[in-house]
Amino acid sequence: MIHFIGIAGAFMAGLAKLALESGRAVSGSDARFDPPMGDAARALGAPLFHGYDATSADRPADLHVVGNAISRGNPLMESIMRDGRPYVSAPQFLYDEFLRGRKVLAVAGTHGKTTTTALLAHILERAGFAPGFLAGGILPTFGASARTGAGECFVVEADEYDSAFFDKRPKFMHYRPSGVILNNLEFDHADIYADVDEIVLQFHYLLRTVPPNGHVFARAGRENIQRAMALGLHTPADFFGDDADADESKWSWRMRGGLMEVWESGRKRCAFSPPLPGAMNRDNTLAAIALADWVGASAEHAGEWLRDFSPPLRRLQLLGTAAGVAVYDDFAHHPTAYAETIRALRESHGVGGRMIAVFEPRSNTMKAGVFRGRLSSSLSEADVVIGCDASDLGWSLAEALRDLGGRGMVVKNTDDALACVLKTARPGDCALLMSNGAFDGLPGRVLAGL
Repeated sequence: MIHFIGIAGAFMAGLAKLALESGRAVSGSDARFDPPMGDAARALGAPLFHGYDATSADRPADLHVVGNAISRGNPLMESIMRDGRPYVSAPQFLYDEFLRGRKVLAVAGTHGKTTTTALLAHILERAGFAPGFLAGGILPTFGASARTGAGECFVVEADEYDSAFFDKRPKFMHYRPSGVILNNLEFDHADIYADVDEIVLQFHYLLRTVPPNGHVFARAGRENIQRAMALGLHTPADFFGDDADADESKWSWRMRGGLMEVWESGRKRCAFSPPLPGAMNRDNTLAAIALADWVGASAEHAGEWLRDFSPPLRRLQLLGTAAGVAVYDDFAHHPTAYAETIRALRESHGVGGRMIAVFEPRSNTMKAGVFRGRLSSSLSEADVVIGCDASDLGWSLAEALRDLGGRGMVVKNTDDALACVLKTARPGDCALLMSNGAFDGLPGRVLAGL
Protein backbone atom coordinates (compact mmCIF):
# COMPACT_ATOMS: atom_id res chain seq x y z
CA MET A 1 0.00 0.00 0.00
CA ILE A 2 1.26 3.48 -0.93
CA HIS A 3 -0.25 6.38 1.00
CA PHE A 4 -0.25 9.82 -0.65
CA ILE A 5 -0.21 12.66 1.86
CA GLY A 6 -1.84 15.65 0.16
CA ILE A 7 -3.52 13.52 -2.52
CA ALA A 8 -5.93 16.23 -3.73
CA GLY A 9 -3.10 18.40 -5.04
CA ALA A 10 -2.72 18.68 -8.81
CA PHE A 11 0.60 16.84 -8.84
CA MET A 12 -0.32 14.28 -6.19
CA ALA A 13 -3.66 13.16 -7.64
CA GLY A 14 -1.96 12.45 -10.96
CA LEU A 15 0.88 10.61 -9.29
CA ALA A 16 -1.57 8.43 -7.35
CA LYS A 17 -3.29 7.59 -10.63
CA LEU A 18 0.04 6.46 -12.09
CA ALA A 19 0.59 4.22 -9.09
CA LEU A 20 -2.86 2.66 -9.50
CA GLU A 21 -2.27 2.07 -13.21
CA SER A 22 0.94 0.25 -12.37
CA GLY A 23 -0.94 -2.16 -10.12
CA ARG A 24 -0.18 -0.63 -6.72
CA ALA A 25 -2.67 -0.36 -3.89
CA VAL A 26 -3.20 3.31 -3.07
CA SER A 27 -4.73 5.43 -0.31
CA GLY A 28 -4.54 9.12 0.43
CA SER A 29 -5.09 11.98 2.86
CA ASP A 30 -5.88 15.65 2.39
CA ALA A 31 -7.41 18.54 4.28
CA ARG A 32 -9.68 19.55 1.37
CA PHE A 33 -10.94 17.92 -1.80
CA ASP A 34 -11.76 20.95 -3.93
CA PRO A 35 -12.55 20.48 -7.64
CA PRO A 36 -11.21 19.72 -10.12
CA MET A 37 -8.32 17.77 -8.55
CA GLY A 38 -10.34 16.77 -5.49
CA ASP A 39 -12.82 15.19 -7.89
CA ALA A 40 -9.91 13.47 -9.66
CA ALA A 41 -8.70 12.07 -6.34
CA ARG A 42 -12.16 10.73 -5.50
CA ALA A 43 -12.45 9.20 -8.98
CA LEU A 44 -9.47 6.97 -8.23
CA GLY A 45 -11.70 4.77 -6.10
CA ALA A 46 -8.97 4.52 -3.47
CA PRO A 47 -9.53 4.89 0.29
CA LEU A 48 -9.39 8.61 1.14
CA PHE A 49 -9.08 10.29 4.53
CA HIS A 50 -10.13 13.83 5.35
CA GLY A 51 -7.57 15.53 7.53
CA TYR A 52 -4.25 14.43 8.97
CA ASP A 53 -5.11 13.75 12.59
CA ALA A 54 -4.92 9.93 12.54
CA THR A 55 -1.78 8.06 13.52
CA SER A 56 0.19 6.22 10.86
CA ALA A 57 -0.98 2.93 12.36
CA ASP A 58 -4.54 3.85 11.33
CA ARG A 59 -3.40 4.23 7.73
CA PRO A 60 -1.08 1.27 7.12
CA ALA A 61 1.26 1.72 4.18
CA ASP A 62 4.55 0.33 2.94
CA LEU A 63 5.54 3.79 1.69
CA HIS A 64 4.28 7.34 2.23
CA VAL A 65 4.58 9.80 -0.66
CA VAL A 66 4.72 13.33 0.74
CA GLY A 67 3.35 16.33 -1.14
CA ASN A 68 5.11 19.68 -0.88
CA ALA A 69 2.12 21.23 0.88
CA ILE A 70 2.92 19.07 3.92
CA SER A 71 5.18 20.57 6.59
CA ARG A 72 6.68 19.59 9.91
CA GLY A 73 4.01 19.71 12.57
CA ASN A 74 1.49 17.91 10.37
CA PRO A 75 0.09 15.30 12.80
CA LEU A 76 0.17 12.41 10.34
CA MET A 77 3.69 13.28 9.20
CA GLU A 78 4.91 13.54 12.78
CA SER A 79 3.42 10.12 13.52
CA ILE A 80 5.12 8.57 10.47
CA MET A 81 8.47 10.03 11.45
CA ARG A 82 8.08 9.02 15.10
CA ASP A 83 7.32 5.43 14.07
CA GLY A 84 10.24 5.32 11.62
CA ARG A 85 7.99 4.47 8.69
CA PRO A 86 9.35 5.01 5.14
CA TYR A 87 8.51 8.19 3.22
CA VAL A 88 9.70 9.87 0.01
CA SER A 89 9.08 13.13 -1.83
CA ALA A 90 6.59 13.01 -4.69
CA PRO A 91 9.08 14.04 -7.44
CA GLN A 92 11.56 11.39 -6.29
CA PHE A 93 8.81 8.76 -6.35
CA LEU A 94 7.82 9.88 -9.85
CA TYR A 95 11.35 9.48 -11.15
CA ASP A 96 12.09 6.18 -9.42
CA GLU A 97 8.87 4.49 -10.47
CA PHE A 98 7.87 6.04 -13.79
CA LEU A 99 10.56 8.18 -15.42
CA ARG A 100 13.72 6.15 -15.04
CA GLY A 101 14.69 4.61 -18.38
CA ARG A 102 12.18 6.63 -20.45
CA LYS A 103 12.63 9.62 -22.75
CA VAL A 104 11.49 12.41 -20.43
CA LEU A 105 10.19 15.59 -22.05
CA ALA A 106 10.00 18.40 -19.49
CA VAL A 107 7.95 21.57 -19.85
CA ALA A 108 9.37 24.33 -17.63
CA GLY A 109 8.83 28.05 -17.13
CA THR A 110 6.86 30.48 -15.00
CA HIS A 111 3.71 30.48 -17.15
CA GLY A 112 1.91 28.09 -19.47
CA LYS A 113 3.41 24.80 -18.26
CA THR A 114 0.13 22.91 -17.98
CA THR A 115 -1.16 24.12 -21.34
CA THR A 116 2.12 23.33 -23.12
CA THR A 117 2.27 19.91 -21.46
CA ALA A 118 -1.26 19.27 -22.71
CA LEU A 119 -0.36 20.38 -26.24
CA LEU A 120 2.75 18.20 -26.37
CA ALA A 121 1.02 15.11 -24.96
CA HIS A 122 -1.88 15.60 -27.37
CA ILE A 123 0.40 15.89 -30.42
CA LEU A 124 2.36 12.78 -29.44
CA GLU A 125 -0.84 10.86 -28.79
CA ARG A 126 -2.34 11.77 -32.17
CA ALA A 127 1.01 10.91 -33.81
CA GLY A 128 0.82 7.40 -32.37
CA PHE A 129 3.53 7.69 -29.70
CA ALA A 130 1.23 6.66 -26.79
CA PRO A 131 3.10 8.93 -24.33
CA GLY A 132 2.92 8.87 -20.58
CA PHE A 133 2.33 12.25 -18.96
CA LEU A 134 1.82 14.08 -15.70
CA ALA A 135 0.31 17.56 -15.78
CA GLY A 136 -0.93 20.07 -13.24
CA GLY A 137 -4.50 19.87 -14.48
CA ILE A 138 -7.07 17.69 -16.19
CA LEU A 139 -6.33 17.22 -19.91
CA PRO A 140 -9.59 16.76 -21.87
CA THR A 141 -7.87 14.67 -24.57
CA PHE A 142 -7.27 11.97 -21.96
CA GLY A 143 -9.85 12.84 -19.30
CA ALA A 144 -7.10 12.76 -16.69
CA SER A 145 -4.06 14.61 -15.39
CA ALA A 146 -1.74 11.61 -15.77
CA ARG A 147 -1.25 8.21 -17.32
CA THR A 148 1.66 5.79 -17.54
CA GLY A 149 1.50 5.41 -21.34
CA ALA A 150 2.82 2.52 -23.41
CA GLY A 151 5.37 4.50 -25.41
CA GLU A 152 8.95 5.54 -24.74
CA CYS A 153 8.16 9.23 -24.15
CA PHE A 154 6.91 10.69 -20.89
CA VAL A 155 5.78 14.34 -20.85
CA VAL A 156 6.04 16.01 -17.46
CA GLU A 157 5.15 19.45 -16.24
CA ALA A 158 8.44 20.54 -14.69
CA ASP A 159 7.77 22.78 -11.72
CA GLU A 160 10.38 24.98 -10.03
CA TYR A 161 8.57 24.80 -6.68
CA ASP A 162 10.36 22.77 -4.03
CA SER A 163 9.89 19.02 -3.65
CA ALA A 164 9.09 18.52 0.05
CA PHE A 165 9.86 19.94 3.48
CA PHE A 166 12.86 17.58 3.62
CA ASP A 167 13.92 18.11 -0.02
CA LYS A 168 14.16 21.78 -0.96
CA ARG A 169 15.33 21.20 -4.51
CA PRO A 170 12.90 22.17 -7.28
CA LYS A 171 10.74 19.30 -8.46
CA PHE A 172 12.32 19.43 -11.90
CA MET A 173 15.74 18.53 -10.53
CA HIS A 174 14.53 14.94 -10.12
CA TYR A 175 13.40 14.33 -13.70
CA ARG A 176 16.59 13.94 -15.81
CA PRO A 177 14.89 15.10 -19.04
CA SER A 178 16.11 14.45 -22.57
CA GLY A 179 14.08 17.32 -24.02
CA VAL A 180 13.22 20.61 -22.30
CA ILE A 181 10.90 23.48 -23.16
CA LEU A 182 11.73 26.76 -21.40
CA ASN A 183 9.00 29.21 -22.34
CA ASN A 184 9.52 32.09 -19.89
CA LEU A 185 11.22 32.85 -16.59
CA GLU A 186 10.04 35.45 -14.09
CA PHE A 187 10.07 35.97 -10.35
CA ASP A 188 7.52 33.91 -8.45
CA HIS A 189 7.30 31.77 -5.30
CA ALA A 190 8.42 34.49 -2.91
CA ASP A 191 7.98 32.00 -0.07
CA ILE A 192 10.96 30.04 -1.44
CA TYR A 193 13.11 32.37 -3.54
CA ALA A 194 14.47 35.74 -2.44
CA ASP A 195 14.76 37.15 -5.95
CA VAL A 196 14.75 36.24 -9.62
CA ASP A 197 18.50 35.56 -9.54
CA GLU A 198 17.87 32.52 -7.34
CA ILE A 199 15.27 31.24 -9.79
CA VAL A 200 17.57 31.78 -12.77
CA LEU A 201 20.19 29.67 -11.01
CA GLN A 202 17.71 26.82 -10.43
CA PHE A 203 16.76 26.80 -14.10
CA HIS A 204 20.44 26.68 -14.96
CA TYR A 205 20.76 23.62 -12.73
CA LEU A 206 17.88 22.05 -14.68
CA LEU A 207 19.74 22.66 -17.94
CA ARG A 208 22.80 20.95 -16.44
CA THR A 209 20.80 17.72 -16.12
CA VAL A 210 20.01 17.48 -19.84
CA PRO A 211 22.33 14.98 -21.58
CA PRO A 212 24.55 15.93 -24.55
CA ASN A 213 22.25 14.05 -26.93
CA GLY A 214 19.18 15.84 -25.56
CA HIS A 215 17.72 19.13 -26.74
CA VAL A 216 16.57 22.44 -25.25
CA PHE A 217 13.92 24.66 -26.82
CA ALA A 218 14.00 28.16 -25.30
CA ARG A 219 11.89 31.26 -25.93
CA ALA A 220 13.89 33.92 -27.76
CA GLY A 221 14.14 37.47 -26.42
CA ARG A 222 13.79 36.56 -22.75
CA GLU A 223 16.64 37.96 -20.70
CA ASN A 224 16.32 35.61 -17.74
CA ILE A 225 16.29 32.55 -19.99
CA GLN A 226 19.41 33.79 -21.72
CA ARG A 227 21.06 34.35 -18.33
CA ALA A 228 20.29 30.77 -17.26
CA MET A 229 21.73 29.41 -20.48
CA ALA A 230 24.80 31.68 -20.35
CA LEU A 231 25.86 30.08 -17.07
CA GLY A 232 26.75 26.97 -19.05
CA LEU A 233 25.02 24.69 -21.53
CA HIS A 234 26.22 21.26 -22.64
CA THR A 235 23.24 20.37 -24.80
CA PRO A 236 22.10 21.51 -28.27
CA ALA A 237 19.57 24.31 -28.01
CA ASP A 238 17.23 26.13 -30.38
CA PHE A 239 15.30 29.33 -29.81
CA PHE A 240 11.68 29.86 -30.79
CA GLY A 241 9.45 32.92 -30.90
CA ASP A 242 7.10 35.04 -32.95
CA ASP A 243 7.92 36.63 -36.26
CA ALA A 244 9.60 39.60 -34.54
CA ASP A 245 12.16 37.19 -33.08
CA ALA A 246 12.68 35.24 -36.31
CA ASP A 247 16.26 36.47 -36.78
CA GLU A 248 17.42 34.73 -33.60
CA SER A 249 14.95 31.83 -33.68
CA LYS A 250 15.15 28.53 -35.49
CA TRP A 251 11.42 28.11 -34.95
CA SER A 252 8.94 30.98 -35.33
CA TRP A 253 5.24 31.60 -35.76
CA ARG A 254 3.35 34.28 -37.63
CA MET A 255 -0.33 34.95 -38.15
CA ARG A 256 -1.60 35.26 -41.71
CA GLY A 257 -5.27 35.44 -42.57
CA GLY A 258 -6.35 33.82 -39.31
CA LEU A 259 -3.89 30.96 -39.72
CA MET A 260 -0.85 30.33 -37.56
CA GLU A 261 2.14 29.55 -39.74
CA VAL A 262 5.02 27.56 -38.24
CA TRP A 263 8.46 28.21 -39.74
CA GLU A 264 11.71 26.36 -39.14
CA SER A 265 14.99 27.78 -40.44
CA GLY A 266 13.19 29.85 -43.08
CA ARG A 267 10.98 26.95 -44.23
CA LYS A 268 7.24 26.89 -43.61
CA ARG A 269 6.39 23.58 -41.95
CA CYS A 270 2.63 23.97 -41.50
CA ALA A 271 -0.28 26.42 -41.22
CA PHE A 272 -3.49 25.91 -39.27
CA SER A 273 -6.13 27.63 -37.21
CA PRO A 274 -4.54 27.99 -33.76
CA PRO A 275 -6.27 25.86 -31.12
CA LEU A 276 -6.01 28.58 -28.46
CA PRO A 277 -6.18 32.38 -28.56
CA GLY A 278 -3.42 34.77 -27.53
CA ALA A 279 0.26 35.27 -28.24
CA MET A 280 1.42 33.33 -25.19
CA ASN A 281 -0.63 30.33 -26.27
CA ARG A 282 0.87 30.53 -29.74
CA ASP A 283 4.28 30.38 -28.07
CA ASN A 284 3.09 27.35 -26.13
CA THR A 285 1.82 25.71 -29.30
CA LEU A 286 5.02 26.40 -31.23
CA ALA A 287 7.20 25.01 -28.43
CA ALA A 288 5.16 21.80 -28.30
CA ILE A 289 5.36 21.39 -32.08
CA ALA A 290 9.13 21.94 -32.10
CA LEU A 291 9.86 19.42 -29.34
CA ALA A 292 7.46 16.88 -30.84
CA ASP A 293 9.23 17.30 -34.18
CA TRP A 294 12.58 16.61 -32.49
CA VAL A 295 11.12 13.41 -31.04
CA GLY A 296 9.89 12.34 -34.47
CA ALA A 297 6.32 13.64 -34.76
CA SER A 298 6.75 15.74 -37.91
CA ALA A 299 5.62 19.35 -37.69
CA GLU A 300 3.98 19.04 -41.12
CA HIS A 301 1.08 17.22 -39.47
CA ALA A 302 0.70 19.49 -36.42
CA GLY A 303 -2.40 21.27 -37.68
CA GLU A 304 -4.14 17.96 -38.34
CA TRP A 305 -3.20 16.59 -34.92
CA LEU A 306 -4.28 19.74 -33.06
CA ARG A 307 -7.67 20.00 -34.76
CA ASP A 308 -9.48 18.39 -31.81
CA PHE A 309 -7.33 19.83 -29.01
CA SER A 310 -9.08 21.26 -25.95
CA PRO A 311 -7.22 23.18 -23.23
CA PRO A 312 -6.78 21.82 -19.70
CA LEU A 313 -9.59 22.51 -17.29
CA ARG A 314 -9.38 25.95 -15.67
CA ARG A 315 -7.16 27.31 -18.45
CA LEU A 316 -9.41 29.92 -20.06
CA GLN A 317 -12.21 27.41 -19.70
CA LEU A 318 -15.63 28.51 -20.90
CA LEU A 319 -18.01 27.29 -18.22
CA GLY A 320 -21.08 28.41 -20.12
CA THR A 321 -23.20 31.36 -21.16
CA ALA A 322 -26.24 32.63 -19.29
CA ALA A 323 -28.29 35.81 -19.76
CA GLY A 324 -26.00 36.58 -22.71
CA VAL A 325 -22.87 36.62 -20.50
CA ALA A 326 -20.02 34.17 -21.14
CA VAL A 327 -18.30 32.93 -17.96
CA TYR A 328 -14.64 31.81 -18.03
CA ASP A 329 -12.58 30.14 -15.32
CA ASP A 330 -8.79 30.51 -15.37
CA PHE A 331 -5.87 29.54 -13.13
CA ALA A 332 -3.98 32.85 -13.61
CA HIS A 333 -2.31 34.11 -10.43
CA HIS A 334 0.57 36.34 -11.59
CA PRO A 335 0.42 39.80 -13.24
CA THR A 336 1.91 38.52 -16.49
CA ALA A 337 -0.66 35.73 -16.58
CA TYR A 338 -3.47 38.21 -15.84
CA ALA A 339 -2.42 40.41 -18.76
CA GLU A 340 -1.90 37.58 -21.24
CA THR A 341 -5.15 35.85 -20.28
CA ILE A 342 -7.15 39.06 -20.68
CA ARG A 343 -5.57 39.70 -24.09
CA ALA A 344 -6.24 36.14 -25.20
CA LEU A 345 -9.87 36.32 -24.14
CA ARG A 346 -10.27 39.72 -25.78
CA GLU A 347 -8.96 38.17 -29.00
CA SER A 348 -11.40 35.26 -28.91
CA HIS A 349 -14.42 37.04 -27.44
CA GLY A 350 -14.16 40.06 -29.71
CA VAL A 351 -14.68 43.72 -28.90
CA GLY A 352 -18.45 43.93 -28.87
CA GLY A 353 -18.99 43.34 -25.16
CA ARG A 354 -17.21 44.31 -21.99
CA MET A 355 -14.81 42.16 -20.02
CA ILE A 356 -15.33 41.82 -16.28
CA ALA A 357 -12.17 40.46 -14.65
CA VAL A 358 -12.43 39.06 -11.12
CA PHE A 359 -9.33 37.91 -9.24
CA GLU A 360 -8.04 37.07 -5.79
CA PRO A 361 -4.42 37.60 -4.64
CA ARG A 362 -4.12 34.06 -3.31
CA SER A 363 -0.61 32.80 -4.10
CA ASN A 364 2.12 33.29 -1.51
CA THR A 365 3.88 35.74 -3.81
CA MET A 366 0.72 37.79 -4.34
CA LYS A 367 -0.09 37.79 -0.63
CA ALA A 368 3.41 39.09 0.08
CA GLY A 369 2.64 42.11 -2.08
CA VAL A 370 5.61 41.58 -4.39
CA PHE A 371 3.54 42.39 -7.49
CA ARG A 372 1.17 45.01 -6.12
CA GLY A 373 2.86 47.72 -8.19
CA ARG A 374 2.06 45.79 -11.39
CA LEU A 375 -1.56 44.94 -10.70
CA SER A 376 -3.22 47.96 -12.31
CA SER A 377 -1.26 47.73 -15.53
CA SER A 378 -1.69 43.95 -15.80
CA LEU A 379 -5.48 44.28 -15.51
CA SER A 380 -5.84 47.50 -17.48
CA GLU A 381 -7.27 45.91 -20.64
CA ALA A 382 -10.36 44.71 -18.77
CA ASP A 383 -13.37 47.00 -18.68
CA VAL A 384 -14.28 46.19 -15.07
CA VAL A 385 -11.90 44.80 -12.45
CA ILE A 386 -13.05 43.26 -9.18
CA GLY A 387 -10.40 42.31 -6.64
CA CYS A 388 -11.49 39.92 -3.89
CA ASP A 389 -9.55 40.77 -0.72
CA ALA A 390 -10.55 37.83 1.49
CA SER A 391 -7.16 37.55 3.23
CA ASP A 392 -5.21 39.68 5.64
CA LEU A 393 -2.81 40.93 2.99
CA GLY A 394 -0.83 43.48 4.97
CA TRP A 395 -1.06 45.87 2.01
CA SER A 396 -3.91 47.74 0.35
CA LEU A 397 -5.47 46.06 -2.66
CA ALA A 398 -7.59 49.16 -3.24
CA GLU A 399 -4.44 51.28 -3.42
CA ALA A 400 -2.86 48.81 -5.85
CA LEU A 401 -5.87 49.21 -8.18
CA ARG A 402 -6.06 52.98 -7.81
CA ASP A 403 -4.77 53.70 -11.33
CA LEU A 404 -7.78 51.89 -12.79
CA GLY A 405 -10.04 54.63 -11.46
CA GLY A 406 -13.72 53.77 -11.43
CA ARG A 407 -13.07 50.57 -13.38
CA GLY A 408 -11.44 48.95 -10.35
CA MET A 409 -13.20 47.92 -7.17
CA VAL A 410 -12.42 45.78 -4.14
CA VAL A 411 -14.74 43.44 -2.26
CA LYS A 412 -14.10 41.52 0.95
CA ASN A 413 -15.45 38.08 0.09
CA THR A 414 -16.77 35.93 -2.74
CA ASP A 415 -20.42 36.66 -1.82
CA ASP A 416 -19.79 40.35 -2.46
CA ALA A 417 -17.87 39.52 -5.64
CA LEU A 418 -20.83 37.46 -6.87
CA ALA A 419 -23.28 40.24 -6.15
CA CYS A 420 -21.02 42.73 -7.90
CA VAL A 421 -20.72 40.63 -11.07
CA LEU A 422 -24.46 39.96 -11.22
CA LYS A 423 -25.20 43.66 -10.80
CA THR A 424 -22.64 44.74 -13.40
CA ALA A 425 -22.90 42.15 -16.18
CA ARG A 426 -25.13 42.67 -19.18
CA PRO A 427 -25.74 40.71 -22.40
CA GLY A 428 -22.67 40.55 -24.62
CA ASP A 429 -20.20 40.78 -21.71
CA CYS A 430 -17.81 38.09 -20.55
CA ALA A 431 -16.83 37.41 -16.96
CA LEU A 432 -13.30 36.12 -16.37
CA LEU A 433 -12.65 34.56 -12.93
CA MET A 434 -8.94 34.13 -12.11
CA SER A 435 -7.53 32.20 -9.14
CA ASN A 436 -5.10 29.36 -8.46
CA GLY A 437 -7.45 28.05 -5.78
CA ALA A 438 -11.06 26.93 -5.53
CA PHE A 439 -12.18 30.59 -5.23
CA ASP A 440 -15.06 29.38 -3.08
CA GLY A 441 -16.73 28.00 -6.22
CA LEU A 442 -17.23 31.54 -7.51
CA PRO A 443 -17.03 30.81 -11.29
CA GLY A 444 -19.83 28.24 -11.07
CA ARG A 445 -21.83 30.48 -8.74
CA VAL A 446 -21.57 33.35 -11.22
CA LEU A 447 -22.87 31.16 -14.04
CA ALA A 448 -25.71 29.84 -11.86
CA GLY A 449 -26.57 33.35 -10.66
CA LEU A 450 -26.74 34.69 -14.18
